[in-house]
Amino acid sequence: MDGFDRLQPRKKIAKDNYNLRWSLASQIQNTFESPLLQNVFYFLFKKMTYLFTSESVSAWHPDKVADQISDAILDAYLAQDPNSKVACETLVTTNKVVIAWEVKSKGTVNAEQIARDVIRRIGYTKKEYWFDADSCDVEVFLHEQSPDINRGVDRENIEDQWAWDQGMMFGYACNETENYMPLPLDLAHKILIELNEIRKEWKDMLYLRPDAKSQVTVEYSDEWKPIHINTIVVSTQHDEFLTSENWESQLETDKKMLNQIYNDVKNIVLPRVKAKLSDNLQKLFDDNLILYVNPTGKFVIGWPNWDTGLTWRKIIVDTYGWKWAHWGWAFSGKDPSKVDRSAAYAARHIAKNLVAAGISDEILVQVAYAIWVAKPVSLYINTYWKSKVDFSDSEIAKKVENIFDMRPNAIENRLKLRNPIYFQTASYGHMWQEPRNESGLELFTREKLDYVDKIRKKFSL
Repeated sequence: MDGFDRLQPRKKIAKDNYNLRWSLASQIQNTFESPLLQNVFYFLFKKMTYLFTSESVSAWHPDKVADQISDAILDAYLAQDPNSKVACETLVTTNKVVIAWEVKSKGTVNAEQIARDVIRRIGYTKKEYWFDADSCDVEVFLHEQSPDINRGVDRENIEDQWAWDQGMMFGYACNETENYMPLPLDLAHKILIELNEIRKEWKDMLYLRPDAKSQVTVEYSDEWKPIHINTIVVSTQHDEFLTSENWESQLETDKKMLNQIYNDVKNIVLPRVKAKLSDNLQKLFDDNLILYVNPTGKFVIGWPNWDTGLTWRKIIVDTYGWKWAHWGWAFSGKDPSKVDRSAAYAARHIAKNLVAAGISDEILVQVAYAIWVAKPVSLYINTYWKSKVDFSDSEIAKKVENIFDMRPNAIENRLKLRNPIYFQTASYGHMWQEPRNESGLELFTREKLDYVDKIRKKFSL
């Protein structure tokens, strides 16, 4: 019996104690005839809640500009040579882009042109932004992948492809939302996507500029269930659509601008977001919601002119919003031989299918590798006391190992990761968007629920 197995009885005792406490508290509460006393008792002894917060950033945020350039360069290589090995980093700042990458590929790419095309596609096309596709300076630094690393990746028998480096990768899923993501991050993404749709429609909020951030705080019960949307923060860039002739009157004008933006977010953006949610999630919004919009008072200057962007800095936005663990390495710019990307995708695929199959309401998957070893050194499952099957977490992990081949090449094949599919993943999160086909390519294959039946069969469900 391993260490994690020995924890299972403790978990059961803790869960049983929790259920007993809750049952006794309910019985005591019901002995009070006065509704007021019942409510007071509930507040003092049963209503033990906590708050959890996640953030997201728009596709125009400087860090996401860097991620999109890196992934566009990766896609360009994979389109020519699916076996390309690429690791690309990008930095953006005031009217400057710096790209550095290592590569082993039969393909060749014009990184400067790709960067300009991405910047243009994103929407930075005006010189007044101090960062635009045509005038920005692009510096490119390229070197070949280390042959010492490559000898472990390119194997005579492709199935024996080794992990390119050591590391621990995590995947997570829960049933808080229809896409099996944590609610705070899910809402944070959707707010920014709706802002972008409004900006592109050009009917309302005509002052919107592209850079934006959101943050959502959700109140949870001590049964870990979302019960209330507590706080929403939206910082959105905007034109200076009201101006004044002097400094003092401009301060009043800025207040008027902020008031309009606040009301538009409250009365246009949030209702559109809410309308696309399930009835159960819509009920979590109420008049007690705390809403902050552009708390600094003004957000005219933005883009890379204001905030330097760098590949990998939004890895928590890319994954689970700190709801649970994430290994510290980046995704964007890396081909799937890098297990810090491909194995993280595979771990999400496992977790989502396990939750969808009814194994648990919530699951964390950890997989770990040694450099130049194909088979993972460990696969760990944590159901957080929410398992619905009569197996310990350790036993669940052993069954998962028999269902999913987690060798690097097997992951690449199962999730079809050798295609040019990465630019679309570089904004609004890598782990929650619906699987779809574009130009004959499958995107977000890690989100497919294609192993649910196999899992249910394995667990005799």
